[in-house]
Amino acid sequence: MTEPEKITVLLVDDHAMVRQGVRAFLDTQPDISVVAEAASGEEAIKMAAEHAPDVALMDLIMPGMDGVEATRLLTAKSPRTSVIVLTSYHDDEHVFPAIRAGALSYVLKEIGPSELAEAVRKAANGEATLHPRVASRVVRELHGARRGEPNVFHDLSNRELEVLKLVAEGLSNKEISGRLFISEKTTKSHVSNILGKLHLADRTQAAVYAWREGVMRRE
Repeated sequence: MTEPEKITVLLVDDHAMVRQGVRAFLDTQPDISVVAEAASGEEAIKMAAEHAPDVALMDLIMPGMDGVEATRLLTAKSPRTSVIVLTSYHDDEHVFPAIRAGALSYVLKEIGPSELAEAVRKAANGEATLHPRVASRVVRELHGARRGEPNVFHDLSNRELEVLKLVAEGLSNKEISGRLFISEKTTKSHVSNILGKLHLADRTQAAVYAWREGVMRRE
């Protein structure tokens, strides 16, 4: 009698100690196999294309390409891979962009080892796992408990509106930084806040949104 194939997992986190700890536990599970690790979003996409894992455990905050963008590109490159966001952040600015980018599950790093293994098993079967705090936010969103559609002129600060306009013009973070005389790190933070507040997955959606909502015609 042949043994069932193991669930293959890709670990994505810029902290080696985190990857080492998660791998050490998952390797004790008879039905789960960690087939690759990545320390960045860019590396994650390459590893996903090479291994086409069943599940990717994705950190959100990483240097360079963040987990939201990596999730979007990874799921496009390897559609069979279910992404579980494994992070310390549970605010709307991180939750909704990650889910819109294609993440199936969203759990916090405080999760217990056995619960993490179960989340991996569920993800391999296409079943979502959401941390209770995240689930409540998603439910409120679906029930319309939050204020209807985001109002770009109400929800964004003046600086964020400036950044959104420049994103809509097609400028990169570096170009925006030069135009506004701010650091690239600050620009990246503004873009992340914009995406979170408007519930958008990436800067392309932000640019389309800005033109559609009249941001580019507003003085």
